Order: sequence, then structure tokens, then C-alpha cells
Amino acid sequence: MILEAKDLNYYYQDGESRRFVLKNTNVSFDKGKFYTILGQSGSGKTTLLSLLSAMDTPHNGEVVFDGKNILEIGHDNYRRNKVGIIFQSYNLIPTFTAVENVLVSMSITENELPDDHKTVAYNLLDYIGISQDKANRTVNKLSGGEQQRVAIARALSTNVELILADEPTGNLDEEMEQEIIDIFKKLAHEHEKCVIMVTHSNDIAEQSDQTFYLKKGVLNTNE
Repeated sequence: MILEAKDLNYYYQDGESRRFVLKNTNVSFDKGKFYTILGQSGSGKTTLLSLLSAMDTPHNGEVVFDGKNILEIGHDNYRRNKVGIIFQSYNLIPTFTAVENVLVSMSITENELPDDHKTVAYNLLDYIGISQDKANRTVNKLSGGEQQRVAIARALSTNVELILADEPTGNLDEEMEQEIIDIFKKLAHEHEKCVIMVTHSNDIAEQSDQTFYLKKGVLNTNE
């Protein structure tokens, strides 16, 4: 087990009442598996991913990475060195080239990386389908699918074991969506990464190793 949520609660205070987005959530994840978290819009999927990625803090409960509470690790340290995050809107620097976007991420991690960052960045981009010619283009000149591939390469560049993806195929057509899902499966099954993807697509969920269903703030393994 690499990641665990223990008794997570997250709510919005409305006067004296609380509206729970997540209620007593307990879940664990292993390396070498591709997970999906399925739920309708507004079900709390993105909130859960924000807590797992230390982008937000639960009101109660804890997130544990490799046996240690992420509060002990430190949220900044955790995001820099332990987890790669992939967003639906890519969150790339639009005026930078693809390879420069990957290099920025590599420059801030404290993880051990090969000395030649640029070669590693080009190789990563090539591995997920971005040629060197496209790697040298500014990302605003790449297609949506290509930008999402750059975002995946950026998430992998810091040599982390945990990949969290928030609706990463939401802006892509079906063909490109499948190519991205194939990359996630390969990362989990061939490279022993733990890949957790939030989605509202049953088709994607069916391709994962395990699906969790989020409904009315409660996470279950059954619909």
C-alpha cells in the first residue's frame, strides 16, 4: 500500500449546518495498479483528489503516503517529491516549449534524477508520443491531446511512484482519450506506478484495475 485515506471528512459550513462533500472516507491504493474514482459532477471526486494530492486539507482524518501522514511530510515537499498531478486543463506554461515545461518540474524536485535533465525530458516526451520536433514547440501550438501528453511527461519527470489525474481526458476526442488511458495502464502495469484517475466515464472505469464509486459523499467499491 502506497497511499491511504483514513476517515476523511470535508464539508462546507452554512450557518450552523454542515454540507458534507466527503463523509468518513476510507480507501487505500497500491503500486502497480490503475484506479478510477467514478461519480457524477458535484459528487466530490475533485475534492477527494485535491486532498490526496495535498492541494487541500481535510477537516478531519488523514492522508497517509508510504506509512507517513502527509502533514508530517509537508504539503509542499509531498507535491514536489512524492506525487505527479495531471489536470484536465493541462496547467502548462503556454509560452514555454513542451520540453521546457518538463524541465521546470525537474528543476524543483529534490528527488534523485540523472544529470542530463534535457535528455531525460526529451526521452520522456518521446516515450509518451511527443517527437523532438514537437517537444521544441511552445505548447500553445500543440493539440489538446499533445498538451495532455506533455502534462503526463511533466508528472513523470520527477521520478514519483504516485500519479493523480483529474478528468485528464475530458477535453479530448475518443481516440485520443483511449491513447491516454493506454499510457496510464502501461505506467501502472509495466512501471509499477500507482495511477489514480477521477472520471465520470463508465467506459474508462471498466478499463481500470479497480473502480471506487463516490455518491453523496460516500465512497464504495459498488455502485
